[in-house]
Amino acid sequence: MTKKSFLWLGLWLCCLTAGVKAQQLERISPGQEWPDNKGEHINAHGGGLLFDGGKYYWYGENRPARGFTTEVGVEVYSSTDLMNWTDEGVALAVSEEAGSPIERGCIMERPKVVRNPKTGKYVMLFHLELKGQGYAAARVGFAESDSPTGPFRFIRSLRPNAGVWPADFSRKDIREAKALKEEDYKEWWTPAWREAVTKGLLLARDVPGGQMSRDMTVFVDDDGKAYHIYSAEENLTLNLAELTDDYLDYTGKYVRIAPGGQNEAPTIFKRDGTYWLITSGCTGWAPNEARMFKAESLWGPWEQLPSPFVGKDADKSFHTQGTYIFKVEGTDDGYVFMADRWNPRSLKNSRHVWLPLEFKADGTPVLRWVDSWSPRELFD
Repeated sequence: MTKKSFLWLGLWLCCLTAGVKAQQLERISPGQEWPDNKGEHINAHGGGLLFDGGKYYWYGENRPARGFTTEVGVEVYSSTDLMNWTDEGVALAVSEEAGSPIERGCIMERPKVVRNPKTGKYVMLFHLELKGQGYAAARVGFAESDSPTGPFRFIRSLRPNAGVWPADFSRKDIREAKALKEEDYKEWWTPAWREAVTKGLLLARDVPGGQMSRDMTVFVDDDGKAYHIYSAEENLTLNLAELTDDYLDYTGKYVRIAPGGQNEAPTIFKRDGTYWLITSGCTGWAPNEARMFKAESLWGPWEQLPSPFVGKDADKSFHTQGTYIFKVEGTDDGYVFMADRWNPRSLKNSRHVWLPLEFKADGTPVLRWVDSWSPRELFD
């Protein structure tokens, strides 16, 4: 074959490959490989969604094919139809500077991005673990950008609300919590230990340096106020904390949700004046039965309800763990539950499971398995 023939063959193969990669998806297939515009499985795990300027932006963990730590950073994809996604690159990259909180080899999880209406900035919060410390740091990271695709500038990391007690703790509650000592409860999971946790055993321990912050999400209410919801107290209790007007710090007002209940992977949405919170239990990479809570106010009280999952494998949440809930733009009631089906042997290849929420007559959310669906079906 001549050199010219080789050239034409190469061009033909490139065009053929490009045609395959550009194939448009017409439906979402939960649990299946989800190719981006380059034909590669979308690498945005533990993610969240932002709608801005007529586009959806999907932020998530860029996970390695092998291993566990963060080697790249937070990836961002864009779409106009929620089915076909363009890889926009790394929104927040790890640092090459030794000792940086986001040094390559740290752990960055569950990034969520919101646009601040007052500053016009895009603000990212994420769960951060420092390099070489496993899950001991339990911090939240803050980053900011002028563009939804970044690059985001890392600002700082911290443990929330250092020196502050929950808003619903009375002086008596504080005195009782301070009197609890960890050395008196060396054996975990006993009835006495559980009661002590509920009363503030671990809460009091962490007040001076701030509460632990692991699995998390961010919620912006109708009035523009933003809230950080995160697993604290060794993943035993959820905290809901109000953010400052610029979304870059805390006002000092927070409450505990289901103290001692072992909830992580919080997802939240508001519908017809009621707040709904769907979480998972704490079983590592293994799936478990989801939990659901509702409240008429973010400050509680929160009522626990049965899992919203119904049907086969509902007791394992369809082998998923939730990460975010969003409403499809232009719909009256089109809410979507985002989840990961984790593959600990290759986190990069963990599958995405997106399912539309249904609602009972009394407004209670329901999640049923569907093999495929289109966002267009959510429009009335």
